[in-house]
Amino acid sequence: MTIIATRSPADVAIRVATTIDGIFAMIDGWRALLEERLTAAEALSAETIDPLVETFAVPAVSGETLLTGAGFVAAPGALADAEWHLAWWLGTAGATHGVRRLATIDDPAHEQFRDYTALEWWRVPEATGARHLTGPYVDYVCTDDYTVTITTPVVLGGTMVGVVGADALVDRLERVLLPVLRAGETPATLVNASGRVVTSTDARREPGSMLRADGLADAVRALSPEPVRLPDGTSVLACGDTSLALVVGR
Repeated sequence: MTIIATRSPADVAIRVATTIDGIFAMIDGWRALLEERLTAAEALSAETIDPLVETFAVPAVSGETLLTGAGFVAAPGALADAEWHLAWWLGTAGATHGVRRLATIDDPAHEQFRDYTALEWWRVPEATGARHLTGPYVDYVCTDDYTVTITTPVVLGGTMVGVVGADALVDRLERVLLPVLRAGETPATLVNASGRVVTSTDARREPGSMLRADGLADAVRALSPEPVRLPDGTSVLACGDTSLALVVGR
């Protein structure tokens, strides 16, 4: 007889956190590097920043990796030689494997210019001064696909000069996280801080859709490591400090 081991919801949440924490730790390292190097720079400029960002962004999106994009986005007016600026690299896995720099339009007068400071991955870190996970959402700037973006502020002298971060395609995350969820004792759905589905063992719960249940919003915001029981019988628990939550039970 074959015995299939199952994992408790707490163990599943820990395994999810371990995967995401690896990405967080990498981005925190990039932030520390930028703050150290840029503090010593005579002036902030795209000419100075871009080669530095390239040293970590290109390896991060090369080969078989969870990440599809990585780089730095400058605060408007922070750089001496560019009012608006993105230093962002994109990777392509599989047979067409390669890395390219994201082409951007940085002239506000251009009809296709997009003010990135209005986007969640910029707005929330700017408002909170903390790391933020955005998505899943359709990333029309880079991938035209469901994406999760993690960004954290780069601060010099008490002023945010930009954000550094990375994109991960949801289908790549699913390949890693869905087997973890399926190993659990009960059906499970992974949601972000807004209750938006990242991945689920229930095929009816598609990535990017909103999961709705009485009490879910409060439970997700609380992000308790202990299961919070909802009226419909499901339970919600935090996946470490990733801002993601595991919904299990039904």
